Amino acid sequence: MSATLQALGLDSSTAEFLQSVPEDLVPGRVARVDKGLATVLTEHGPVRASWSGALLAEIAADAQAGPCTGDWVVLRFWPDDRITLESVLPRRTTIVRAEVGGSSRGQVLASNVDVIAIVVGLVPEPNIVRIERFMALAWESGARPVVVLTKSDLVGDADSVAEDVAVAAPGADVLVCSATTGAGMDDVRALLDGNATLALLGSSGAGKSSLVNALAGVELLNVQDIREDGKGRHTSVRRELIALPQGGVVIDTPGLRGIGLQESGEGLAAAFPDITAFAAQCKFKDCSHVMEPECAVRAALDDGSLPYRRYDSWVKLQREAAYMARRADVRLRTEAKKEWVRASKSYRRDHKPRP
Repeated sequence: MSATLQALGLDSSTAEFLQSVPEDLVPGRVARVDKGLATVLTEHGPVRASWSGALLAEIAADAQAGPCTGDWVVLRFWPDDRITLESVLPRRTTIVRAEVGGSSRGQVLASNVDVIAIVVGLVPEPNIVRIERFMALAWESGARPVVVLTKSDLVGDADSVAEDVAVAAPGADVLVCSATTGAGMDDVRALLDGNATLALLGSSGAGKSSLVNALAGVELLNVQDIREDGKGRHTSVRRELIALPQGGVVIDTPGLRGIGLQESGEGLAAAFPDITAFAAQCKFKDCSHVMEPECAVRAALDDGSLPYRRYDSWVKLQREAAYMARRADVRLRTEAKKEWVRASKSYRRDHKPRP
């Protein structure tokens, strides 16, 4: 494969898969998606592509099959200058959150990500519970989560805050930096070693756009000051993959207000390994950690080895994930029933008894 595709984060498994793709198709990586059109980066430069008929059929059956930022895809160039996106290659990692509005369906934020940087501004004071929610989402994706604390030039106790955040993000590195002064930016740049793909997740005003500009060395994205009430302004309006001059790519995302979890999977267990370890010591395997005897989780709360704040956060996320899983089961059963009814009507229509 070309050096251009490698600089875009091409991994060995995707490169191997591309060897089986017909020669008349052109590989590329989705930089952004806009209502049925995608900007795709190829070794010949960026192009705009619409969906093929086969891809539209896949999307009709599964909305998550639609192209998203970070996808590796193959394109067909037609004699009349049309370009169609023929198919999406298998995804190594996928960042999926529950759709805004309470739907049980998942929304794919980005794919084929190596490192997820949970970007948190040190001003205003970081929300620890929100960081834990982001951590569960990041671990579930299959990528490596890292917490990046920005705006260190505006506070005097950045290292102390980082220690508190590290307790809420076990297993993840916590980096402190300032895009303004450049302090700590070498550690952030190191996340892109080996042409890696780095996705930035965080609330509005956390400093994601400033980080992208600092990594690129030029002002690629607009930045805005936070509002007087301490809340951020939406600077990024869409998910976008940005190729960096030194190799590797950054996926910038709009600020996330809602971070809904889809199901109770490995992500939640990885985000709360301390509670998972205590729960494994409970007398009953189905312990709810509320009133059961010999509950190791309750014992840890009593002796202070498990903070009540962290336990409360875990309980809330467990309930939310379980609720979304139940809703997804109901939706799948409903869709299966509708499909059975459609198939039955079609069969009766096409196989009418002869007179």
